[in-house]
Amino acid sequence: MDTPSFENARIMMYSHDTFGLGHLRRCREIAHALVEAYRGLQVLIISGAAVAGAFDYRVRVDFLKIPSVIKLRNGEYTSLAEHMRLEDTLAMRRAIIRQTAETFRPDIFITDKEPMGLQGEIEETLEDLKARGTGLVLGLREVMDAPHLLRAEWARADMMRKIDRFYDRIWVYGPEGFHDPLVGLEVPGPVRERMRYTGFLQRSVHRHEDVPARDLGDYTLVTTGGGGDGAELIRAVFAAYRADPGLTRRAVVVLGPYLPGKERTELQAAAQGLPIEVIPFDNRMEDLIAGASAVVGMGGYNTYCEILSFDRPALIVPRSQPREEQLIRASRAAELGIVRMMSAEEAAADPLRLAAVLHDLPGAHRPSEACGDSGLCDLDGLPRIAGEVGRWLTERRRPRLTAAHG
Repeated sequence: MDTPSFENARIMMYSHDTFGLGHLRRCREIAHALVEAYRGLQVLIISGAAVAGAFDYRVRVDFLKIPSVIKLRNGEYTSLAEHMRLEDTLAMRRAIIRQTAETFRPDIFITDKEPMGLQGEIEETLEDLKARGTGLVLGLREVMDAPHLLRAEWARADMMRKIDRFYDRIWVYGPEGFHDPLVGLEVPGPVRERMRYTGFLQRSVHRHEDVPARDLGDYTLVTTGGGGDGAELIRAVFAAYRADPGLTRRAVVVLGPYLPGKERTELQAAAQGLPIEVIPFDNRMEDLIAGASAVVGMGGYNTYCEILSFDRPALIVPRSQPREEQLIRASRAAELGIVRMMSAEEAAADPLRLAAVLHDLPGAHRPSEACGDSGLCDLDGLPRIAGEVGRWLTERRRPRLTAAHG
């Protein structure tokens, strides 16, 4: 079968990354799918994630790390480098992004979630690329935030008008019917017309000859994503194990790279004497979820995609501050019977009830049983994105399109 080849075609992806790993991991999955689909295609991910270098990247996928900014729990931002003012960090990021785009000259530029970037840092870059004829794509999670919060945030920045002005496509990384990311907002007709629901982004286990497969036995996986706000859930799980000695199924707890050091030390000590293995960080979460009997998580986008991809029974304990994204996603999925949900307050206040849920979870129904043929667990996002990119590049680069035999 002939594999399309777009020699020297370039895609640049922007991932602002101020809290957690969701944006970078989503960009990385899309980038890998694109270079698998098309020979000659190059992808550059520009990211503010402090741990961007901890992940492996396929051939023809590279990343550029820009100075890190982190979002505090109160919603404010600060530079990760304590000696540098936030204003200086943002100025450096803005300049690096703009210069990189000018040098890299992408055919397509894909923005993850933040239409104008962190505090507007990519608006000048979008101006340059638009003038150059670059295809501009905004990728949105299927759940952004509570409508009243997103509406106020976007109104302050005149965001809807800017989206209409700059972006040629708006990809929604979920199936139509699960959730509308712009529900409750006044969306101009042209913006709605450019929206494409891709379906969720399926994850898979990638085996490498030099990386042995892991066999951890029977376990429940507890993951809080990046871990920056995950200590409360992990403490609740530990309390459930202490409250119910009959809860003997082993738990594997991944703390995440952004869990503060003091809490990391505390939780590692607290696990002593319990049937719990604590892992500080793992860049192969797909392996861990694929091998688990059940999953306990906070319901971030990537974790939810992995739960669907590997069809694992799951309990979601979402956060509700400073964003309600996880709460909205978990509530919708629980309403459909795809996962079980418990509030963080309930999990912390009633360890015996949490222990009972953990007992039953491995035998609970799987997401596929709840979804059936509804399409609400659609996992074809990556091939759909690759197909759209291929069509777009073919139209824009037709004279240079060739075919390479795979």
